Amino acid sequence: MLVAVIASVALLVTEQRGGQRLDFLRAGLSLLIEPLKHLVDMPSAMVTQTTESMSSYTVLKKDNERLREEQLIQQTRLLKLEALEKENIRLRALLENSFKLGEQVLIAELLSIKMAPYEHILVVNKGTRFGVHPQQPVLDANGVVGQVFRALPLSSEIMLITDPNHAIPVQVNRNGLLTIAVGSGELNRLLLPFLPSNADIRPGDLLITSGLGGTFPQGYPVATVDEFTTQPNKAFASITATPTAKLDRNRELMIVWSKTMPVPLINKSDAPEPTPSATEQHHD
Repeated sequence: MLVAVIASVALLVTEQRGGQRLDFLRAGLSLLIEPLKHLVDMPSAMVTQTTESMSSYTVLKKDNERLREEQLIQQTRLLKLEALEKENIRLRALLENSFKLGEQVLIAELLSIKMAPYEHILVVNKGTRFGVHPQQPVLDANGVVGQVFRALPLSSEIMLITDPNHAIPVQVNRNGLLTIAVGSGELNRLLLPFLPSNADIRPGDLLITSGLGGTFPQGYPVATVDEFTTQPNKAFASITATPTAKLDRNRELMIVWSKTMPVPLINKSDAPEPTPSATEQHHD
């Protein structure tokens, strides 16, 4: 300690009397001390740099996770928008066709499907609470789907025209030939088992409802004939047809009332009493 104090005093006195003499010594010592300073500062610099790198990595990782979540959310929303767009297209098609039909219609949404080998039944979300009753015709934007098989308060069961237990009177649109189309048990196939081999019917003929039987109004598209095979040893030909309705792609269906039997879409008990002026306007 004494040596250090004496050396310091000597350096101070020398600096006061002639500072230029120590410049050379100071420059030489700085060359020796500079690496030591960097060596001493290295651990602190490495810790600081490592901390900053870890912090940056954590921030980048969180940002990456957040961006991935946002991308997933946006993709999900985009898928939903695409589904809504397609649903909008279907509903527009149903709406346009409901105006063309001229009858009173009610749009019902599909709830479930029963596709046993010999039972083609759909369940929709409209029932007797909306005035639905058995044997009402059901259509989509392309043609006849089937008829109401069972009506419950909040839902209804619809038997498709391809059900083996279903039969629908039809006529050939080209020449008015009358016959009956029967369900085959296959979702895209109808049978016409009651036409002789010499019947005037060809592949490509459009079958429409004939209006006979009282269930289906006349003029609705039912199916297109796709095969006509004569059977020499039998009285009737083998004829198949493809339904015009998209039986395996529908989400919304139209339940139809005839023009002569309009049905209110709300219960009379739930409806408020109309004023005389409103009743007169309704009759007008």
